[in-house]
Amino acid sequence: MKILRIFVSSLIIFIVYMVMAGNFSHDELITGAILSIFISILYPSLAGDRPLKWFNPKRYIYFLIYIPVFLWAMVKANLDVARRVVTPSLPIKPGIVKIKTKLKNPVGKMILANSITLTPGTLTVDLVGNYLYIHWIEVKDKDVEKATKDIALLFEKYLEVIFD
Repeated sequence: MKILRIFVSSLIIFIVYMVMAGNFSHDELITGAILSIFISILYPSLAGDRPLKWFNPKRYIYFLIYIPVFLWAMVKANLDVARRVVTPSLPIKPGIVKIKTKLKNPVGKMILANSITLTPGTLTVDLVGNYLYIHWIEVKDKDVEKATKDIALLFEKYLEVIFD
């Protein structure tokens, strides 16, 4: 099983490296292969406890759908914050709310926390177990379920398929 984890981790790291390098020269291929194998040997758990799940095409389809969903949420949040800046009479009721995530994978939780932070008006303050503490520019509800629905539900439904 450890060999399978190393192989899958190497493959994922190699693909990410090559996409980021943007250059498929002989030197880049060799460098990418050596680095990905070395990193995977040092950290074989990068692929998780079920490494074959990374070969499920549904995950990549959901990832491709997640990108425009996230970008649209970011645009809407930017417009909301900009509107609040140019119209000072609009109410601002900042506060920290607690939301609960159903994501199990730590990488999925991290991506959720970063997605929330990257949308203006929200900032992930802490992650404790399955709870995220979010500073919100306009606290609409302090109830955990309602705040989760308002802040994280849109992202979670895609991240759950991608990472869990």
